[in-house]
Amino acid sequence: MTTFTFRKPGPGECSDYFKRYTLLVEGKNPIDAMEAEFAGTISLLQSLNENQWMHRYAEGKWSIKEVILHIIDTERIMTYRALRIARNDKTPLPGFEQDLFTPHSEADSRTAESLIREFQAVRSATVELFRNFTADMWVRIGTASDNPISPLALAFIVAGHEMHHMRIIRERYLP
Repeated sequence: MTTFTFRKPGPGECSDYFKRYTLLVEGKNPIDAMEAEFAGTISLLQSLNENQWMHRYAEGKWSIKEVILHIIDTERIMTYRALRIARNDKTPLPGFEQDLFTPHSEADSRTAESLIREFQAVRSATVELFRNFTADMWVRIGTASDNPISPLALAFIVAGHEMHHMRIIRERYLP
């Protein structure tokens, strides 16, 4: 397997919309960032009681259960995109609308334990997939949501997206 020297995504590797997530990731290795952030995420989630899991900080906002399942769903979609692009699939990939996914997720009927287990399983699979990309796979450019994107950018998006939502949970849900 070819060694890849990690770096931040460059111009033409993701849309401006996703840069807000990539910029949250410190350092140049998104896998290390995923693993470091995830340990804190799991610790925080395991400390929550049922009332906290169901809390909404304002009318119309998601519960923590919904936020966590949104992170899981998004990670699956971003990783699927990374897999397709890494394997040199040039098929343009559609976007997804989070506001359609969440109301139909039934997240609030799930147990906290089931959400934590699913998050752990998805993250483990994500990390293993990314660990085994070759240097060429990391920098291939595909199209998702009508924008160019690379697997490298998608890995940073996965890490930064979790960071973004965990910051919101800490600031708005758990004062």
